[in-house]
Amino acid sequence: MDKVVLGLSGGVDSAVAAHLLCESGLEVYGLYLDNGLPGADAAREAAASLSVPLTITDSREAMEQYVCTPFAEAYLRGETPNPCILCNPAVKFRALLDEAERIGAKHIATGHYARAENGAIYRGQPENDQSYMLCRLTPDEVNALLLPLAPYKKTEVRALAEELGLPVAHKPDSMDICFIPDGDYAAWIERRGITPPPGDFVLDGKAVGKHRGIHHYTVGQRRHFGVGFGKRVYVSDICPETNEVRLSSDDAAVWRESFRVRGVNWLVPPEGEIVCGVRIRHSRRELPTGTVTPDGDGAIVRFPAPVRAPTPGQTAAFYDGDRLLGGGFIVK
Repeated sequence: MDKVVLGLSGGVDSAVAAHLLCESGLEVYGLYLDNGLPGADAAREAAASLSVPLTITDSREAMEQYVCTPFAEAYLRGETPNPCILCNPAVKFRALLDEAERIGAKHIATGHYARAENGAIYRGQPENDQSYMLCRLTPDEVNALLLPLAPYKKTEVRALAEELGLPVAHKPDSMDICFIPDGDYAAWIERRGITPPPGDFVLDGKAVGKHRGIHHYTVGQRRHFGVGFGKRVYVSDICPETNEVRLSSDDAAVWRESFRVRGVNWLVPPEGEIVCGVRIRHSRRELPTGTVTPDGDGAIVRFPAPVRAPTPGQTAAFYDGDRLLGGGFIVK
C-alpha cells in the first residue's frame, strides 16, 4: 500500500481529503505545521476521528524566514503580497516532501481545490478554484502531489463531512492569513516594531490629506481612507520613496494594458512568447487572455484591453486552458 503525507490543518477540507485518500486505498499520514498559534488540537481531533497518524512539526522558523519577513518587507515597499503563494513552495509543501522522504511515502497531498495529474496542475471547479495558489511549486512538489478535492465544490465537501459525521463539518473556513488571525495585517506589521510614518494623500498633484502609513493601502482601493474627499477616489500608486499615496478620481487610472513580472516560476517552460490566460489575483472571474514575453527571470505581460489594478507584489499566474503554466510577482 502506497503512503501519502497529507497536510492536515484541522479544517473541513483537509479532513475530507484524508477520508478520500483512505478510501482510495492509500495509507495516509497527517502532518500539521505548528506556527505558534492555536490549531494543533483541532488537527489532533480530526486525525483521531479519521484514524490517521499525525505528526506535528514546528514551522515557526521557516515561516519567519520565507513568509513573515518577506511579507512585511513587501508592504514597506508599497506592495501587496500574497502570503500563501510565498508559503506553499518554501514551507508547506517543502515540509510535506521532507516528511514523505522520512517515512518513505510516494505522495504528498493537500486539501486545495485544484487538479494534479501526471506532474501537471489544472484549475479546479470554478466556484472554488485554488490553482492560482500553487503556481510557485517546484517540480518535485508537483510530481508527488495528489489533490483529492479536485472534482468537488466546497458545498459538496461540507455535505460529505456532515454525512461522514466528521467533527469539523461545520467549522468555519480558515482565515486568509494564518499567522494574522484577526486579519489586521497593518497592526501586525506595527507589532513587529515597524511603523511606517503618516504621509500625504496626493490627488491631481496636490496634497489633500494625511494617510496613516503606506502599509494600510493597496492599488485599486476605493474606501477606508479615514479622510473624506467629497467624491469617490482610487489608490492609483503607492510611493515609498516619497511616502505618498497617490489617488485618482478616475477609475481608468488603475487600469493597465501591460505590466512586468519578476521571478517567474515556470511549471511548463515556454520556448518563446506565448498567448495564454492570465490571473492577476485570487478571483472567480474568467481569465483575460494576454501575451507573455519571457524577459530574463521575469516576463512582460500585455493585454489587448486594459485589466483593472494589476497590483505590485501580487502574483500573475499563467494558464493554457485549465493547465497552470507558472507565475511571477507583479512589479511597477
